Amino acid sequence: MYVCSCFGITEQQVRDHADTGACTPRQIASACKAGTDCGGCVRRIQSLLGRGDCPRRELIDSGAPEPLGAEADAVVPAALSEAA
Repeated sequence: MYVCSCFGITEQQVRDHADTGACTPRQIASACKAGTDCGGCVRRIQSLLGRGDCPRRELIDSGAPEPLGAEADAVVPAALSEAA
């Protein structure tokens, strides 16, 4: 069944993105654009994501977050990381 008719995103695609670590509607939007046009599907995406069934949340809770998507590609220059 379609979740986002604007971009033709199905429930299964949202679940697949969630399985790879997308835990929020914003992360789903980054992965497939769902929720970025009319916004009518955001609540449905939230319900599909549920609460607490996110591998990323478990990593964060354990103190070892892994970057996702664009965050994984971002490189912090040494000068900036030393300044912080």
